[in-house]
Amino acid sequence: MSATFDEIISKVKELPAKKLSVAVAQDVNVLEAVAKARDLGIADPTLFGNEAKIKEIAKENNIDISGMPIINEEDDVEASLKAVKMVHDGDAQMYMKGELPTKTFLKSVLNKEVGLRTGKTLSHVCIFQIPGINRLLFFSDVAFLPYPTLEDKEQIINMDVKVANACGVKMPKVAPLAAVEVVNPKMPVTVEADQLSKWQDEGRIKNCIVDGPLSLDLAIDPESAAHKAGASDRKIVGDADVLLFPDIHAGNLVYKAIVHMVPGVVNGNILMGTKAPVVLTSRSDTVEVKVNSIAVAAVVAEELKKTGWD
Repeated sequence: MSATFDEIISKVKELPAKKLSVAVAQDVNVLEAVAKARDLGIADPTLFGNEAKIKEIAKENNIDISGMPIINEEDDVEASLKAVKMVHDGDAQMYMKGELPTKTFLKSVLNKEVGLRTGKTLSHVCIFQIPGINRLLFFSDVAFLPYPTLEDKEQIINMDVKVANACGVKMPKVAPLAAVEVVNPKMPVTVEADQLSKWQDEGRIKNCIVDGPLSLDLAIDPESAAHKAGASDRKIVGDADVLLFPDIHAGNLVYKAIVHMVPGVVNGNILMGTKAPVVLTSRSDTVEVKVNSIAVAAVVAEELKKTGWD
């Protein structure tokens, strides 16, 4: 069984507090989240943005931001560039999106001079803790990469393995998903899923178990898998840790269905493939989601100290 978010947060507390750079921090949920992360001992935030607005929001909502450095910059683009530079220069280990459009935020991430480019595919991973499932599930890509190529998917798996390892899953089971669990040349995603599985068998993809193509039920539900013909010959029988979606449409639809239709679900989100973990959440995400995302970024930052994304 893999860790829960409570266990991830407990793990982060045992590590030296990671410095968190927050771009355009004048947002009530962001301020509440970073204050909670600071109080939990899982992050040491530096706030970039309109200092007067940051202090006003904090005061109006009784959020304690005392002791947090605030770098005053009223222009959102400049604030994001200054914030990302702090991470680029190694003075912070995590970068977080505040009150600015995702497009503007990503421009700072990809900035050639001060950004966090590595040359690798950028991909978004969502970690779900779902009632009734006894492990964390790692979803990619649900928000960033529209149509990943076969090579993109290989990189995504390698990065997902890093994230899973950081969260306590030592040999994650990766399920490249499709509508069916058999290879059909007329369904290219099944051919690609089969190739990814073969690459793992050959040792090209390491430190995980890859079995595809798999339908969603066969990937996550042991009872459903038990009734599938040939299931006993599969490497994954309802016990996948990582769900690799064929495109952003499939991933995003499943993600939103879970978030809006499953009571008690908990999740966190980061951007992968960057020099340092990037906390990329939606404005509508709760404080809990943002805190969980910071915690995941912190354990991933610790993991990246060892080998990077390679």
